[in-house]
Amino acid sequence: MTPDRLRLEETRGWLDRARSDLRAARLLNGGGLYSEALFHCQQAAEKALKAFLTFHQKSFRKTHDLGDLSPDCVSIDAALDSVVAAADNLTQYAWRFRYPGVPYEPERAEAMQGIQIAEKVSSEVERRLAALLGD
Repeated sequence: MTPDRLRLEETRGWLDRARSDLRAARLLNGGGLYSEALFHCQQAAEKALKAFLTFHQKSFRKTHDLGDLSPDCVSIDAALDSVVAAADNLTQYAWRFRYPGVPYEPERAEAMQGIQIAEKVSSEVERRLAALLGD
């Protein structure tokens, strides 16, 4: 497999995972599992940004902090600035509700907002990559 083909496959893999996380977030939200839905919102946004960086051959360290990924995405496409800035708030959901002693239980409205942000990040990344991936 050529390096370009490998890069395209890895990019598609990240996007597939982001779509799966978005589906999980919607299902969990529908079942009233808001903290779990928010976790998957963060994951969807993270994987979409990693797909974007992978396609553009921009390396990134292993992180769940969307703020760490955002500057490199914006350096490639400045029009992503407002999208990734809104997504920064999702970073907290990578850890906030995963362990006992959570600070509060999120409500449906918070989960819905998280889903909307994750959907926006994913759709903007997919829109930018669709033609480049040949999809």
